[in-house]
Amino acid sequence: TPRRADEPLSPSDLGGPKALPGEGLEAEAAMRRGTRLHKLLEHLPRYPSRDWPDLAPRLLAEGAALAPDETAALLDEARRVIQAPALAHLFAPGILAEVPLTARLAELGDRRIAGTVDLLLVERDRVLAVDFKSNRAIPDRPEDTPEGLLRQMGAYAAALAQIYPGRR
Repeated sequence: TPRRADEPLSPSDLGGPKALPGEGLEAEAAMRRGTRLHKLLEHLPRYPSRDWPDLAPRLLAEGAALAPDETAALLDEARRVIQAPALAHLFAPGILAEVPLTARLAELGDRRIAGTVDLLLVERDRVLAVDFKSNRAIPDRPEDTPEGLLRQMGAYAAALAQIYPGRR
């Protein structure tokens, strides 16, 4: 059905590819994997890591049951992200998670966007929006990032510039 002119646009649906060629997974399987990994990244940091092996199967229990090796592989991937020293600040207490975001963007013909930022770090001089991506192929250079991801993050950046003027 056609979208009404006053209906908000989703930043993740602004067009363009979201993966590099040769990603390897069929689109639906990639979406399921990404949703499951996202759920672990969202919830596990709130609990001690010793509890994660018991929590992961419960968090992933919605929908089709997963084999124990699938759960273990997703947990291992989530653990590597959450416990990476360079990313520790993203999982520290006080970071905002699953932040609804809406704004009218001149860049989109004054259309309104409505989306959810996975993590938002608001500091005195800057705002950092983080959106988890579970792509298997990672671009070698920032300029090789798929256009759909750039459009999504660009919409978030434009909205956050309005909400937090004067901050990087």
